[in-house]
Amino acid sequence: MTSPNPDAKRSLAQRINGERIVLALAAPVLAVLLSVAICSVLLATSGKNPFEAWNVMLTYATKSDGQVAILNRSTTYYLAAAAAAFGFRMNLFNIGVEGQYKVAALFAAFVGSRLDLPSFIQIPLLLITAMLVGGLYASIAGLLKVLRGVSEVISTIMLNAIAVAIVGLLLVPGIFAPEKGTTSNSIQTDPISQSSHFFSLETAGGPLWGFLFIAILVGVVFQFTLTRTRFGFDLRATGRSESAATASGVNVKRMIVISMAVSGALAGLIGLPELMQNSYYFGQSFQPGLGFLGISVALLGRNSPIGMAFAALLFAFLDSTGSQLPLPKNGSFPFEIVQVMQGTIVICVVVAYELVRRYGLKRQQQKVGAELAAQAAANLKKEVSA
Repeated sequence: MTSPNPDAKRSLAQRINGERIVLALAAPVLAVLLSVAICSVLLATSGKNPFEAWNVMLTYATKSDGQVAILNRSTTYYLAAAAAAFGFRMNLFNIGVEGQYKVAALFAAFVGSRLDLPSFIQIPLLLITAMLVGGLYASIAGLLKVLRGVSEVISTIMLNAIAVAIVGLLLVPGIFAPEKGTTSNSIQTDPISQSSHFFSLETAGGPLWGFLFIAILVGVVFQFTLTRTRFGFDLRATGRSESAATASGVNVKRMIVISMAVSGALAGLIGLPELMQNSYYFGQSFQPGLGFLGISVALLGRNSPIGMAFAALLFAFLDSTGSQLPLPKNGSFPFEIVQVMQGTIVICVVVAYELVRRYGLKRQQQKVGAELAAQAAANLKKEVSA
């Protein structure tokens, strides 16, 4: 029997790859549509017109100030997602991103308020400080896992609670907060120096944070490290099978500690856009919940740099445009509907990916079977005619 036609095999592979791309896009789209449908039903049940709510959100998103707000928020969300995704690619569940970025931002704010060096020294110093503190704090969970076998899920959750205590211990007058001069019950650090301020781009909709370019750089380095370096190969191999990675000569324990440290270092960047471009100090109410939101964005983006970018834009769109809903001029819609939508998206994406995965597997098997049967029939026909 003659061998299959190479052109036919290539055509089969191209069609399968094309279907994989379509299925990969279908899952998040299906999740978003399901979430919109659920939230529309909830709005209608509460006596609100869901179409008016979506109109308010879309109208604000088309304005220049709304677009700038979405991009600024998505910058922070993307950094949070990258921190969580790096651990996920190693099959490590770094649930401690929340605590890591808070401790890192606190130390960065303290350094920024105490030093006033030239900007080209001051800004990298704050970046390094935040990444170093976040990496060191996250590496505690990695060391506990490799030395004592403690699950990183448990240790990072507990480290989140410890981080809150650390912030409460250090953010007091006379240590990280000024001893005098507070005018309210809110305790906060001194403002960071002028040289610590990161650049912004002035647009018609307001200042666009320069940290957007840092987020893009993180995504490029993330992708390059995973796909073009030996470390990235070892990381992905260890995440898929520790025993196989060990057999190929990978030091799994070292990879776990390094991966947790890198994930924590990325987490250290999360609070810096707010610190260096908006509030300029660290306080008791400093941007809570970004770590857990980053996990949601990473899951929606399938831990892919490009996928996380779209997921970050989606969540930023919901938050930025959702802030317009409670305004009386827009109908006094409940802002909680945005939180409901974010939660349902996360739930729906799990269901959607599983449904799409099963359909894709079944479809692929059918296509391969049909192509092989057609090739076998064609070869048999040739042999008979010969």
